[in-house]
Amino acid sequence: MSRVREGKAKKHSFKRDAILTALCGRRDHPSARQIYEELKPSIPGLSLGTIYRNLGLFREEKAAASLGVVNGEERFDGRTEGHSHLICEGCGKVMDAPAELQEELDAKLSFKMNSFSIDTGKTVLYGYCEDCLKNKPVPDFGTAPHVNTG
Repeated sequence: MSRVREGKAKKHSFKRDAILTALCGRRDHPSARQIYEELKPSIPGLSLGTIYRNLGLFREEKAAASLGVVNGEERFDGRTEGHSHLICEGCGKVMDAPAELQEELDAKLSFKMNSFSIDTGKTVLYGYCEDCLKNKPVPDFGTAPHVNTG
């Protein structure tokens, strides 16, 4: 990374701080558009482009993580320590994995092979949230667990 880029990444501004605070204050793993809609009333000169640029900087600085695209929008997380996510294929809700599931995943993944040692990982599990299971017809996958390979 060049010196100019390093200096730019470390620069703070009111808008940048507000975007990071908004991201870190949410647990719903928002999109750039959702952060924009939250902040726009209190920051009149804010643009969606500013949100995207700052989220990109936060990713580079490891102050935020991208969870990928859900229902057509990239979703972000301000909680950057290693943890897994659950994504509902019905409504698009993104949730942190419960602590007990995370502990089990961590235990199973903390091993060392001769040619590869796992340091950190990002696990995303797809399925259906409680609300979708109650209110919407969900495909019957039989007794075998549904595995999304795509």
